[in-house]
Parts: sequence; C-alpha cells; structure tokens
Amino acid sequence: MMWIFVLEAGVALALLIFIVWWTWPKSDKAAPPQLEDKSAPERGEPRDE
Repeated sequence: MMWIFVLEAGVALALLIFIVWWTWPKSDKAAPPQLEDKSAPERGEPRDE
C-alpha cells in the first residue's frame, strides 16, 4: 500500500517540474537586439537646459 504514496509524490514532483518549465521565461534568440535610445540622458548625467 506504500506504493500509492510514492506514486502520488512522483506525480506531484512531475507536475511541479512541468509548471516551473512552462512558466520559465523563454529567451527569444530570433529577436534582434534592442537598440539603446541615445537621445535620452543617462541617469546621473546633468541635463542641458
């Protein structure tokens, strides 16, 4: 009868791993890199006003 607890623990672990894998942020290598906007001043730099 102990095999039921082992089976339940295995299913719960597999479900946990699946949920973490499904919600993990995917890296999109096909997207071009974002270009930085050079018109805005960087933080810490004084503005020309």
